[in-house]
Formats: sequence, structure tokens, C-alpha cells
Amino acid sequence: MQFPSSMRFALFGAGLIAITYGLARFAFGLFVPPIRADLGLSPDVVGVIGALPLISFILASFAAPTLAKRMGARYTAMLSGTLAASGLLVISQSPDAVSLGVGVFACGVATGLMMPALSGAMQAVVDRSMHGRVSSIMNAGTSVGVAVAVPAVLLLADAWRIAYGSFAFLAVIGLVATWFVIPSVSRVTPREAETPPPITSLQWWRLGRLSVFAFLMGFVSAAYWIFAPDLVVTLGDLPPGATGWLWLAVGIAGLGGAVVADLADRNNPPITQALMLMMLSTSLALLAASPGNLFLAAFSALVFGLAYMSLTGLYLMTGIRLLPGRLSLGPVLPFVAVSLGQAAGSPVVGVLVEQFGYNQAFAMFAAIGVVVAMLSPLYPRPLGEAAAEDERETGLQAAYDHQLLDGDGKPLDPHASEARAS
Repeated sequence: MQFPSSMRFALFGAGLIAITYGLARFAFGLFVPPIRADLGLSPDVVGVIGALPLISFILASFAAPTLAKRMGARYTAMLSGTLAASGLLVISQSPDAVSLGVGVFACGVATGLMMPALSGAMQAVVDRSMHGRVSSIMNAGTSVGVAVAVPAVLLLADAWRIAYGSFAFLAVIGLVATWFVIPSVSRVTPREAETPPPITSLQWWRLGRLSVFAFLMGFVSAAYWIFAPDLVVTLGDLPPGATGWLWLAVGIAGLGGAVVADLADRNNPPITQALMLMMLSTSLALLAASPGNLFLAAFSALVFGLAYMSLTGLYLMTGIRLLPGRLSLGPVLPFVAVSLGQAAGSPVVGVLVEQFGYNQAFAMFAAIGVVVAMLSPLYPRPLGEAAAEDERETGLQAAYDHQLLDGDGKPLDPHASEARAS
């Protein structure tokens, strides 16, 4: 088969991400109000169920590189699509919390398998210099999937089973298209291929710091993804269909995340992370302060969508740069950390809502986001950039020291120099 170009591959990969991430995973929060009403679920039960796809995503992410190596990119992506379609179908027919949990768990596994499969195919069809940009475009597919879910909730606010049935149908279409577009390549490299150098302790240290930031961001964002629609319906007395406008705003603003992440990756990642984390916290506080105002709620969703997608794209590209040539590890660990943070944050939010209410729970998580933003100077940079900065600092110090020498190379008295100058 003829391999697709880099841009065509990026756009198709974004479509698959839209199905597995946007519809199979993140659209769940959009339908929490009608699902809660039909199945009689309490907030803490919803928090536990909301954590299941995140846990299964983490488990699948660790197994995905081995599967992609043995099965090849095409069949791993098809396995992901099959699980997504099956999970969505189970959700659409769920009579209770147990079956609902099984469905969302399967969707989480599908999500964890898709990005490693696409990364394996990307190694074969995309030039290494384009890996970061292509990955950022594919990551933006999450916003597309979230936006696609909006018409379903606007038209089928009280018919969430039909909505999930339609999502399953879209997953089947993506599954069929995968057979024709994704090449059946393996991650097993030829003996004569150049292998990446061993990972140094400094690289592990920087990747660990990146993963900690990704975990904390995921922890804070869990409040919005799982409980934002339920907040505006329960506390703001907005109709269930109005929550669709929130996810539409998240999806539209999230598309700009690919641009922001690309610019931040090439300029100043720590400052960008601090700004986006402050925006993420602001979106939580704004929604909790005015849940009954649809305009302000939609504005908070715009802020959240841009901040979240920018941060995930930034973490993805930083992981690629920290471990070049290791797409099975560099971008995977921060994504796993984000999901682990969401899995930890989801039940915590549910318990806090049950104990203190939505306002206090969202305010607590917003405060955590502000604290994390203040720690952004510790955000890791690629080794080459750090070495270049160290070299510049050394050069400046050497130049300063040279100014303190006289013509014979002997040290000058700085105070005497100042006296002469005066």
C-alpha cells in the first residue's frame, strides 16, 4: 500500500483520536446528568465510574508498546477501534452502574492503545523532524471528538442511549477506515537501524519532573471533565441540553491548543505552562461562581478547552524532545501521568462534592492549580536547550571576570574601579 503524506496521516490520526479520546472517553462527563437521573447514581458513584476509563487507559498504555511491536500498528489500532465500538455499545445498553462501568472501562483500554499504535505508524511514514508537530495535530483530535458529541446532547439530551449508539456506529466507521489507511508496520527495528542511546539519569530526572506536572494537571482537570455539566444542571438549574454548549466551547477552543503547544515548545515552555495552569484554575473558579449564567459558563469552557489542550500538547512534545527516537516512552509517560492524575482526582471530586458541595470542591481544585502554576520554573527543558543556556551563563560569567583583570592579567579591586569611575 502507498503510505500517506505527513499531513494526511496527521489528520486521519486526529480523526481516530477524536473517536477514542473525544467520544469514548471525555464525552462521558457531558452525559452525566441524564445518566445519573436514569440510573439513580450518586456523585461519589459517578466519580468512581469516571475514574475507571482512566485506570484502564493507564493499564493499556503500559501494554500498548509491546502489542504494537508484536501486532503492528494497523492491528493494534483496529483492536483499539473494536474495543471503543464495543464499550460505547455496552454503555448505550447499560441498565445499572456495573454494566456502565464495564463499558467505560473498555473505552479506556481503547484510548490507551490508540496513541501508541499511531506513534508506531508515524515512525514509518513521517520524518522524525515532523514527529512533534504531527503528534500535536493528532492530539487536537480530542477537541474534535468533544465537539462532535455536542449535537448529540443538544438533540438527544434525554436520549443518551441513542447518542452512545451513534458514537458506536462512528467507531465502526473508523475501524474500517483504519484497515485501509494505517500501515501494518511493526516497531521491531532492523539490525542495521540506528538504535537510540541509553537513557541517562538526567533524562529520567527531567522526564520524572514532566510526569509530576502532567499528573497534577490531570488531577485538577478531573473536576471539569467529570462534573462541570452536572454542576450547571444541579447548581445552576440549566436544562441538560445546555451542557452541550459547554462541550462545544471546549472543543472549539481546544483546537487552538495545537498552535499554542507548538509555539510554546519552540519558545518558553515553563512560562506557557504557568499561564495555561492559571487559565485552567480560572475556568474552574468561574464556573463555580456563576453556574446559572450560560454565557459565563460557556466562556469558562472556552478557557478550559484552550488551557487543557495546550497543556497536553505541550507535555506530549516535551516528552518527544526529552527522549528523541523513543516514541514508545517519551510521549507516553506524561499522557499516562495525566490520566493517573484524572483517575485520582475524579473520586476525590466526587467525595468533596458529596461533603461540601460543588462550589467548595471546585474552589479547592482551582487553588491546587494555582499552586502548581507557581512551581512552573521547575518545568524541564530538552537537554540541548539546558546545555546551551548553561554555556551562555558560563560565557557571561567569564566575560564579567575578564573585565575585573588589569592589563597584566592581575585582578582589579572592584571598589577602586568604581572610585576611579566616579
